[in-house]
Amino acid sequence: MMETTPSLDLVHFVETNILPRYAEFGRSHGISHVQRVISRSLVLARRVGADINMAYAIAAYHDIGMSGPRAIHHITGGKILAADQRLRKWFSAEQIKLMREAVEDHRASTSHAPRSIYGKIVAEADRDLEPETVFRRTVQFGLENYPEKSREEQWQRFCQHMEDKYSPHGYISLWIPGSPNEEYLKQIRATLTDTKALRKVFDRLFEEENAAHEA
Repeated sequence: MMETTPSLDLVHFVETNILPRYAEFGRSHGISHVQRVISRSLVLARRVGADINMAYAIAAYHDIGMSGPRAIHHITGGKILAADQRLRKWFSAEQIKLMREAVEDHRASTSHAPRSIYGKIVAEADRDLEPETVFRRTVQFGLENYPEKSREEQWQRFCQHMEDKYSPHGYISLWIPGSPNEEYLKQIRATLTDTKALRKVFDRLFEEENAAHEA
């Protein structure tokens, strides 16, 4: 019978040794983000009949490479996962190879489709497309990484990111048919067509996140 929940000792290992490392990665890629990716990965793994322990571990490690340069964090993360000998307790060498590839393939801007169902699961789960979350994380990232920018410069960066990633010709791809992300992406694109509505969302989130960032 296919397991529907990850192994308790694997969960204990991850929650003790892996998730705390996300506290270093700021609000946009921190612990709350990885917890959401884990939760969605488990739902998708059950839907497609994938190994629940593999899906859980991949999600837990997917952004661990943020400890290095962001531009290659997916590659770094795959290396960290593959080098972690502690995972041999739960996974074979072949499973770890698939898991490494899945972490490497999760990034939205990657130039190729994920190589396995596990890459598709974590890539889909990482596309946290609930509109409020997408807009908030974009504001958070701007404040964390470009603190020197003015409010208007942050707005311009926000709009450019939205256009580049989420517009109809943006680079984002969805990999699991019928996922909630399909409807969420429609909602985001509808907001992008209304500049006044988008600016209202930005201003609200900028005030909230700027206050939290300075606290």
